[in-house]
Amino acid sequence: MTEETPGFEEEPDVPSGATPEDAAPKAAAPDSAKEPGPAAPPAGDVQHDATQIALIAQLDQVRTALGERTADLQRLQAEYQNYRRRVERDRVTVKEIAVASLLTELLPVLDDIGRAREHAELVGGFKSVAESLETVAAKMGLQQFGKEGEPFDPTIHEALMHSYAPDVTEDTCVAILQPGYRFGERTIRPARVAVAEPQPGVQPGEKASSADEPDTDEESGGPDEG
Repeated sequence: MTEETPGFEEEPDVPSGATPEDAAPKAAAPDSAKEPGPAAPPAGDVQHDATQIALIAQLDQVRTALGERTADLQRLQAEYQNYRRRVERDRVTVKEIAVASLLTELLPVLDDIGRAREHAELVGGFKSVAESLETVAAKMGLQQFGKEGEPFDPTIHEALMHSYAPDVTEDTCVAILQPGYRFGERTIRPARVAVAEPQPGVQPGEKASSADEPDTDEESGGPDEG
């Protein structure tokens, strides 16, 4: 009869050539290994997707804000260009009005110079001053118009005298009593003229006294012999 040594347990029989790990009891496999289910996504991938979605939403907001600011900038640029054009147009208009007002005040002086020239009184130093004044007025844009023989235009002519003439086919300026002046497209003063219109009942080129001439169509001859 063998005595058991206290504190020692009986070891299982190990075949010869086996390692100690072979002798260790194997743990039972979990039940989940027997029936595999759907694999859950890693936590890192879920967090990455959420971050990407948030970035896309933020990028859309930035793009929307950028589009609005760009539209505002384009609108401001268009308004500024319109403002510049309007200011430039107003500046030119004010300048033209000022120059036209000055030239209007000079018209009586130019009329006196014209009358002096017609009467051969434009001589000496007065002639030099008068010509200088006319040159300055022309440089400022003053233009004289109105000639004898041109058709009468009520928009640029002012008729002070009226008559009939057999040798005209339309209302015609037959005398320039005072020349007209314009500045650019603006008429400062119309030309004051004498107007002739076709004589009623007389064709152009026909003599007015033709009706009073004796009839020469009859055959001339002596008295008939009885």
